[in-house]
Amino acid sequence: MAIQKTTSINIQVSLDENNVPEKMNWTAPDGGIENEETQAILLAFWDAQKKETLKMDLWVKEMPVDQMQQFFHQTLVAMSQTFYKATQDEKMTATMQDFCDYFAEKLNLKKED
Repeated sequence: MAIQKTTSINIQVSLDENNVPEKMNWTAPDGGIENEETQAILLAFWDAQKKETLKMDLWVKEMPVDQMQQFFHQTLVAMSQTFYKATQDEKMTATMQDFCDYFAEKLNLKKED
């Protein structure tokens, strides 16, 4: 099948004098995102030849710890959902979701009903 289209996702990182991120913005034209500000990025790539993950983790120096905890929790939840979509492995997905619940409980991220 021939490639019909290409697209880009761009990340702009403004650094301080010590190369620490102070501000980050991203653009994804096909998703309707234009110069959207963000405080943290977790990005992973799969190298099929080496069979290893290459990753980039960035966050602005002023990001509050409580927001970083929420960001990690929500990312873990999303990863468990993505894992299920990719593998249909119900047992491991349930285990991952249990860990997400444990993570939220230990960091007091659970909202009161």
